[in-house]
Amino acid sequence: MKRLVDFTSALIGLGILWPIILLTAILVRVRLGSPVLFKQQRPGLHGKPFYVYKFRTMTDERGEEGELLPDDVRLTGFGKMLRKWSLDELPQLLNVLKGDLSLVGPRPLLMEYLELYTDDQARRHEVRPGITGWAQVNGRNNISWEEKFALDVWYVDNQSFWLDMKILFMTFYKVVKSEGISQKGIATVEKFTGSSETGVKQ
Repeated sequence: MKRLVDFTSALIGLGILWPIILLTAILVRVRLGSPVLFKQQRPGLHGKPFYVYKFRTMTDERGEEGELLPDDVRLTGFGKMLRKWSLDELPQLLNVLKGDLSLVGPRPLLMEYLELYTDDQARRHEVRPGITGWAQVNGRNNISWEEKFALDVWYVDNQSFWLDMKILFMTFYKVVKSEGISQKGIATVEKFTGSSETGVKQ
């Protein structure tokens, strides 16, 4: 049932939002160049890899030795605006159609994090990852990794249609208020380097 709701909602969403998606794609091409889409491998259901799609929000500026400059240097004002209104996330509706993502579920993180999780934290991969999730509406990037993972695992154990509806409603509210987009003093979020135990329990 959840997969049917996801597929139908993503199809309707693309049908309604295609003018915004097209305009955003044109603006990204003009302001940041090509490629318009940012593609990165992420772990999905049971840790199976897939490619997640987003609109680019950063430039490709590099240092003298060819290395990419820090995120806070490459993230432009235009890119910040895309993130503020979550417009960079719109291409992930294609991931929902393909079955890689759900509308609601733990956010897909980096492949390199898989070996860093505790056994309890790894349970976040027992469900399909989502565009938004319980951790995103309860702090997003303003809470610790341990708190995020505890919230993700709580969602795994308590997921339901009505909880998903609540999360989607709360997500809309958070986007309008632009809450929790980045950690204080960091362009996006600090990388996860592992923890000995799961932190806050829901």
